[in-house]
Amino acid sequence: MKKKPNYKLIIGAGVIVLALVYMLIAASRSNTQYFITVEELQNQQSELQGQKLRMSGAVIGESIQYDPANLDLSFEVAQIPGDHKLIAEMGGMAKVLSEAVNDPNRPRITIHYTGVKPDLLKDEAQAIMTGSLGADGVFEATELLMKCPSKYESALPDQVED
Repeated sequence: MKKKPNYKLIIGAGVIVLALVYMLIAASRSNTQYFITVEELQNQQSELQGQKLRMSGAVIGESIQYDPANLDLSFEVAQIPGDHKLIAEMGGMAKVLSEAVNDPNRPRITIHYTGVKPDLLKDEAQAIMTGSLGADGVFEATELLMKCPSKYESALPDQVED
């Protein structure tokens, strides 16, 4: 005698698997952020305004302004490539950051952030910001991550000064 498959169990397991797959897809879509360069953001301002974005750039030290009483921070970043292979071909991150800051023709954008000033916020640091572009053309950052240029100095010892 052949045993009949338990269809209720099979259907129940299938529904649970489909629900889990749906939840994973929905969660990954809501956390997906488009990583953009300064130039891309400036070229697509109208389409990207108000969207949650992640952007990277080289901090221009002389532009840093901070009001500790109001936790109000603003600074400019210059365009750096988003492609790691291209950065390696250009001589490494330290060289790319230095060239970006010292080239007045590179696309630049003002960043505004409300919060404590990061200790690593300095000239030629790599800033990775999450936020959105305001109507005034200023990038309103909700998160800041700084990568200190000294991290890259060992890659280019001839550029390090004592």
